[in-house]
Amino acid sequence: MRTTTVTATVTALTLALALAAAATAPATAAPTTGEPGTDGLWRMDGYGTVLSLDGDALQEFQTTSVSCLKGDSARRTGPGTYATADGSTLTVRPGPGANRATLGYDTSVGHRSLRRIRKLPADCTRPTPKDARAAFDVFWHSFAENYPFFAAKGVDWQAMRDRYRPEVHADTTRKELFNLFSDMVRPLYDAHVAVRDGDQVFAQVRPGTEPPSPELDARVKKFITERDLGNAPYRQDFANGRITYADLPGRADQGYLRISGFAGYTAEDAPYRAHLAELDKALDAILTTERTRRLKGLIIDLRINGGGSDALGIHIAERLTDKSYVAYAKRARNHPTDPDRHTRPEPIRVVPAAGPRYTGPIAVLTSGTTVSAGETFTQALIDRPGGTVRIGQPTQGVFSDVMERSLPNGMTAFLPNEEFLNRSGRTYDDTGIPPHLTEPVFTKEEFAEKRDSAFDRAVRVLRNDG
Repeated sequence: MRTTTVTATVTALTLALALAAAATAPATAAPTTGEPGTDGLWRMDGYGTVLSLDGDALQEFQTTSVSCLKGDSARRTGPGTYATADGSTLTVRPGPGANRATLGYDTSVGHRSLRRIRKLPADCTRPTPKDARAAFDVFWHSFAENYPFFAAKGVDWQAMRDRYRPEVHADTTRKELFNLFSDMVRPLYDAHVAVRDGDQVFAQVRPGTEPPSPELDARVKKFITERDLGNAPYRQDFANGRITYADLPGRADQGYLRISGFAGYTAEDAPYRAHLAELDKALDAILTTERTRRLKGLIIDLRINGGGSDALGIHIAERLTDKSYVAYAKRARNHPTDPDRHTRPEPIRVVPAAGPRYTGPIAVLTSGTTVSAGETFTQALIDRPGGTVRIGQPTQGVFSDVMERSLPNGMTAFLPNEEFLNRSGRTYDDTGIPPHLTEPVFTKEEFAEKRDSAFDRAVRVLRNDG
């Protein structure tokens, strides 16, 4: 599952944590009544993970070269399917061959490759020390073996170990260790990197950008409603207020679609399929046969978007094309010492949905507060047939699903390990996706002077007068 962006407080954007969830599993493969061909032990290509599938239980083990800790688990709900604690569905399919399988998450895009193994790693069968030194070693190795962007960030992770490991002693307090971990990842300025100890969280965004928050979202929504949509002949909120659509005032052939996240469309504890159903209800009401015929231009506003499920973004993109195309390719780092080795890139396709679709020109508004799934959706529109122009500021620059790594002392680390590639094989991590047309976005001056330069530019571009 994809975890949403982490900010300085857990409640600000809600950590959607859980790779899988449920009961304990035995230390060796013992086929029982589970799905034929998938029961047993599996190592995931990339992701530092081993899975035990035994009858009705799926158990995750988080591994490094020095550790193995039980992760989350899930219960079997049908042939090859498992339910997580948050209601997401995992699907395991055998093949190709007896010793290979694939794992998919309904909340995410792509699949993870599994290789059958005969027994658990030795570290999984013995207790892990819970002292500060052990926690440090698991923390450091989790990043050293999975994080893909040290070179791009200009961070020497071995030097971090050499500097900070001698400061950790048997009497190092939790507060001291939390601060030390925070100092180690601070130079990364990666919004998908975080350290958590209970309610205390360290995380940060790229310099010069602002993290999305409910307060900022509410302020911007009010500003847009009053300034840009005040006389709109039709305006409606959907999906728990996360989606807004309006026919633009005085422009019957232009529409405005604001998406503030790819999560939270219904009750937070509802399963993914409930959020998908709410999204479909919204899209059915917005992209009617009459409106898709009438519109000659559509503004999609992602300037305040805290991310969520990539799969929901692809689902929306499928309503915006009449031709199948590749949104991006997804790969994961796949070697503990060589960051240049990856899993085979998996193309993620956008397939036209049934029913009415809008296929005309689109102007996408972005900013540094366009984060995570907001960015993968932006990327999914780059090669969209029909014409798409990006206006505003570069996106935040974080695309990967977020790995949750449990530490022996009860702390948690969060980090990315994937890349989302464009058709040239490039990733937009760190720098973000750049706009075609640069405009200020929700600056103090824009608010003070009641300007929305990016919105106004989009209206002009779609009207073909720049």
